Amino acid sequence: MAKKPKLSFWQIWNLSFGFLGVQAGFALQNANVSRILSNYGADLHHLSFFWLVAPIMGLIIQPWVGAASDRTWNRMGRRKPFIFGGAIAATLGMFFMPNSQIAVAIIPAVAFGAIMLALMDASFNVTFQPFRSLVADMTPEEQTNTGYSIQTLLINLGAVIGSFLPFVLTNVLGVENTASEGKVPPSVVWSFYIGGSILLVSVLWTVFTTKEYNPDEFKRYNQAEETPLKDGERKNFWQTLISMPGIMGKLAIVQFFSWFALFAMWVYTTPAVAQHIWGTAIGDSASPEYNEAANWVGVLFGLYSVFAAIFAIFLDKIANRLGRVKTYSLSLLMGGLGYLSMYVLSDQYALILSMVGVGIAWAAILAMPYAILARSLPADRMGVYMGIFNITVVVPQIVSGLLLGTILKFVFHEKAIYMIVLAGISMLLASASAILFVKEKKF
Repeated sequence: MAKKPKLSFWQIWNLSFGFLGVQAGFALQNANVSRILSNYGADLHHLSFFWLVAPIMGLIIQPWVGAASDRTWNRMGRRKPFIFGGAIAATLGMFFMPNSQIAVAIIPAVAFGAIMLALMDASFNVTFQPFRSLVADMTPEEQTNTGYSIQTLLINLGAVIGSFLPFVLTNVLGVENTASEGKVPPSVVWSFYIGGSILLVSVLWTVFTTKEYNPDEFKRYNQAEETPLKDGERKNFWQTLISMPGIMGKLAIVQFFSWFALFAMWVYTTPAVAQHIWGTAIGDSASPEYNEAANWVGVLFGLYSVFAAIFAIFLDKIANRLGRVKTYSLSLLMGGLGYLSMYVLSDQYALILSMVGVGIAWAAILAMPYAILARSLPADRMGVYMGIFNITVVVPQIVSGLLLGTILKFVFHEKAIYMIVLAGISMLLASASAILFVKEKKF
């Protein structure tokens, strides 16, 4: 088997540059969808049910996209057709999401918001998985940590842009931050327009600057990694699932607790901060105080992405020194402590300290599982296995979505800050699980 050629820094950068835009869109969604749906009339303890759209779309789409991209070879490439197509659809979803008035005569605003959320999430999922596989396809073993670290850096730069947009438009450019009942504030509407444009331009950059290996080159670089398939195995999802490497199941335990925590954070940070710091009433989603808190949550989400981006710069060296599993576990520990500190802190600016830990955990979650996994998978089925691995991302979110609303109402009496405490406990369990269950493959 021929050795894959080493890539320059800018070649690795270009591989993942489109992820910057995709994550800018995803960050806008994470920080603002609860706010938008509340503007459209959604009830607080029903929000988690709307957020189920995201993991369900991932569960359906990513394994299919992974398998399809493994078998795709055309003039555009292997992974790039899916990255490009998903970006087009995601951009359209972002343009329409904050504009329920175009369909309010046909369907309720909250139903329109749910449909646009489904479109955005489906499209994001079409792009996510091929980007993960593209790094594994193109980088030699000694550059795998570097490839995923740069991808993590770009993801978080995109998240910073997306998370900060409403705050910047309101406080720097003076765009209106409130709206009448049933409508979305202009600051959010324009943020989605800008974010969608960034998404499309950045993906086009990756599409036009990255040349994937053709079938002959790919076979030459990965021949020894290919695994013979039984008749029909490629077409049978369950056979492929059963034959997956054991490391995927062990990582799934860690993924369950970490993504359970992340889902709780994305859904409930806005009401938690509004109630805990600004003192808003339960169910309040229209007051200036609530909207100020919502903008600040966007800043906090942007800041944890800043800290994640900074940490990603050093992640490669730390992982090479400590090992990927120890780095992963320690990072998740910092994330758990970050969540728990939000309950103790009572000043909006003090919450920035909490975001340091959350950002460190987020950087590791984006990079370490895939770096651990990348060289444990057969190259000819990298896409389908990476897609199947996404099940470990979506299942905990589905469980969260089904349970968290009930927990909030009957256990925590709609005090959303306790959902963040629950997220902290879950992240600590993820850290312990990494050390207990995951063993790194040696080379």
